[in-house]
Amino acid sequence: MGQRRAGPHQDRNATVINDRAGSGNDVRADLSVSAQWKGGQRFTAGNAWQPAIHIDGNSKEGPSPPEVLLCSLATCTAIDIVLILEKRRTPAATLDVDVTAERADRSTSAPRRITKAHLGFRITGDGIERAQAERAIELAVTKYCTVRDTLDPTMPVTWALTLNGA
Repeated sequence: MGQRRAGPHQDRNATVINDRAGSGNDVRADLSVSAQWKGGQRFTAGNAWQPAIHIDGNSKEGPSPPEVLLCSLATCTAIDIVLILEKRRTPAATLDVDVTAERADRSTSAPRRITKAHLGFRITGDGIERAQAERAIELAVTKYCTVRDTLDPTMPVTWALTLNGA
């Protein structure tokens, strides 16, 4: 069984009981991606049917793996917000998300986990009321986003909304 250093809300001696060597047959293939090493800390990754993304551990030729995770959080929540607003018949004209994250201190923790994240949503669209947009964000972050649900549930994720420039 693998040992992993725990986050600030967990016992440092905690064992991650499900991390172990295994077979690909142990997992139902709902999702499948691959990564190819391109030298240094650079990789291309993705699925076989779409263009690959470039990932760089040094953030020089592409986002780093933690930055890709934050991009996934941003886009996952944004997709849910778009769908919720469309269902309410108040579709967004534009939706942008900025993510700011805090990582564990380099001197005290390895791996340098993401310990907090803040999502700043900028939404424009006719007929969208602030309460509707705020509720869509809340539902996306706390209920529907697969990426958020996959992250440590004790990690604080906050959000803010700018609606139609205000």
